[in-house]
Order: sequence, then structure tokens, then C-alpha cells
Amino acid sequence: MSQSYSLIIHGGAGALEDLKYEASEAEFRKSIIAILAAGRQRLENGESALDVVEYCVNLLEDNPLYNAGKGSVLNENAQVEMDAALMNGSDLRAGAVTCVKNVKNPISLARQVLEQGDHVMLAGEGALEFAKFCQATLRPDEYFITPARLKQLAEAKAAGRMTLDHERIKPAQKLGTVGAVAQDLNGNLAAATSTGGLVNKRWGRVGDTPVVGAGVFADNETCGVSATGYGEQFLRTVFAKTISDFVYFKGMDAAAAATAGIQYLVAKVNGEGGVIVIDKAGRCSAAQSTSGLIHGWIELGGEAHCKLG
Repeated sequence: MSQSYSLIIHGGAGALEDLKYEASEAEFRKSIIAILAAGRQRLENGESALDVVEYCVNLLEDNPLYNAGKGSVLNENAQVEMDAALMNGSDLRAGAVTCVKNVKNPISLARQVLEQGDHVMLAGEGALEFAKFCQATLRPDEYFITPARLKQLAEAKAAGRMTLDHERIKPAQKLGTVGAVAQDLNGNLAAATSTGGLVNKRWGRVGDTPVVGAGVFADNETCGVSATGYGEQFLRTVFAKTISDFVYFKGMDAAAAATAGIQYLVAKVNGEGGVIVIDKAGRCSAAQSTSGLIHGWIELGGEAHCKLG
């Protein structure tokens, strides 16, 4: 039995010079601190790390500030296609869904995949059929497609490119992809990541988020990891597992492994993004190659912190 617990969450990495698209810096801070407080209460009550990361990501998915769930960005056909995954550090069980539509909380559908156990990842129509079988909460397209997201898609199309939700096509974009990592009172780690992907992405595109070892990873022997940024770069570097390997093979703590992981990402593919980590000792850390990373943490039951830069 551990003496304490740790929790870290993120809402995307990118350019933070302007947080004027739909929200102020204060709104992001308020959101992060509130979710940390809700997660703290559950960890203090003895809930599992897996339950808590799912719960925290649910809250992030329900907040249109973030590029996940309700706030998901639009693909080139003005549709929402979401990815999510989570992993349990005690036994390496994992569940993921990709290219899902109309699912209110993709991370909870990923949890159902994990619990069902036969598969790790379900995609597209199959994932939607599974969602109906599990009686997951569904929402119509109108729940996800907002005027702000349509405007953002139009800007990306005009620029002739795919973009991170939080990248600046012009000096005002909001932030994206969400994730959570926790260590519970039993010392178990878990990690979760959820996203709507890239603005103006190609239909059917799969990023790093639902791929175990790329956008998410958890192992009680090493650490829990959730990443955010350009998924293709994380896929090519097996990013989350690489950070775990820095802990396993080189004995690094969370801070050293997060920093080494970002250095590797940049050196290999000039990668853009960020990462949050909790190591097996409950130490929290984050690192990014972008100018900022929205994240907050509670380390070993201590004070809640929030950082946007």
C-alpha cells in the first residue's frame, strides 16, 4: 500500500502566445484545477488509477475548450472522428478506439474494450457497433460540430494544410488533445489519452493517440505516459514506450525520461508536441518541444499546480 497518490493531466501542447480563440488563460487554469480537485478526491477515496484517468479524461472530453469529445476538431469532410486509449500499469491491459463518430466519451468506450479483453483496438463502424452493444452514450453530429470548429476548418483549408488544434494559423488558436496519468494508493499506474485529431485531417486518419506505445503507455515497473502533438511523429518514434524504456533501461526518473523523450523526438523527426509522465515513485513531470503545454499536477498528494507554458 502506497502512502500517497499522484495525478497529472494535460490539455494540449502548442503555441500559447494567444489564448483568445474561445477562452482566456484563466478559463484554462480554472478547468485544469477543477479537474485535478475532482481527481484528487477519488484517489483519496481509494479509487483505482485506471478509474481516475478515465474519469478525468471524461471531464476533459465534456469541455469544449479541448480537442476531444465535445470539442473535437473537424476532418476535411467537416466530420468529427475521435481516437482514445487507456492502459493499466499493473497488468498492461489496454483498450483503444479509433475513427469513432457520435460517441460522447470515447475514453469510456476504450475502457469497455479493455474490460472486454479480446481485443485492444476497435475502429470505425466496428467500434460504433461495439458502442451500441455496450449502450455507450451517443450524441448527434450537432453536439460536436460548432461554429468555432467550422471556422477553424475553413482557416485550415484556406491555408492548404492540416494543423494541430492549438497551432497558430494566425495569432489566435485554442488548445487540443487531452490526457491523464495517475498513481493510486496501491501504487498502480494508469494512463489515458483522447483526441479529435488534426484539423482538416484526411478521412480515416489514425494518429498516435489510440496506439499503445505511441500516444499512451503505462507499466508499474516504469511509468505512465500521455502524449500530445503531431501523432505521425509519435508513431514513428514509438514515443510513449521510448520514455518508458528510458526509465527501465537507464534508470531515469520522470523528469529525466520526459526530457530525454522530447530530445529524441526532436533529434529523430523534428517532432512537435508534449508529454506528461508519472514514474513508479509517483514523481510527476512534463516536457515539450512546443512553446507551451497546458497541464496540471498533484505530486504525492501535495498541492495542485497548473502551468500553461
